[in-house]
Amino acid sequence: MREFKRTDRVADQLQKELAVLIQREVKDPRLGMVTVSGATVSRDLGYADIYVTLLGEQEPERIKENLQVLKRAAGFLRSQIAKRIKLRHVPELRFHFDESVVRGQQLSSLIEEAVSTDRARQAQDDEGVDEPGEETR
Repeated sequence: MREFKRTDRVADQLQKELAVLIQREVKDPRLGMVTVSGATVSRDLGYADIYVTLLGEQEPERIKENLQVLKRAAGFLRSQIAKRIKLRHVPELRFHFDESVVRGQQLSSLIEEAVSTDRARQAQDDEGVDEPGEETR
């Protein structure tokens, strides 16, 4: 049980450190506004899956390009993390695009659309437009 708590703590620390490092230390002009949205670490601390979102970017080509930049910077980021976090072995970093934020935005807009359609329909009904087959009193 204790092992899982340690991996969670390491993942949280990695997420915080990487957020700062990517913003301040990675000097690639192709890299957009990257946010580290999550991190999971394997039980043996051999690798860490780092989930990122890109502010305003939804084009697959730009996402792929940003992930390539991060992949190339992984060695540098790992060495910087080794200086900041006391670990015997710093996990290998694997970057992934976090689609949950984009998916959440899509679902949110669908819900808003459905609500506004319902309101418009309700307003029509309230204006006295009778449904066919209904009697008015």
